[in-house]
Amino acid sequence: MLALRPNCECCDRDLPPESGEARICTFECTFCADCAEGRLGGACPNCGGNLVARPIRPAALLAKYPASTERVVKAHAACG
Repeated sequence: MLALRPNCECCDRDLPPESGEARICTFECTFCADCAEGRLGGACPNCGGNLVARPIRPAALLAKYPASTERVVKAHAACG
């Protein structure tokens, strides 16, 4: 099950579970659309994989399967 991380790992922008602006790689590294497409050129700086739109979990299932609250921010060269 996807963790649905709450923020962009690059700029720390909030990305709530219903956000259509979240992008993830196969390891669930999470970025906002602006950072993913602009600064990172569509590639994850951690694994090199492509970044795609994160699926949106239906609101009715968030109570049973809540999104993560753990914020991850890393110092990537492109995020400077």
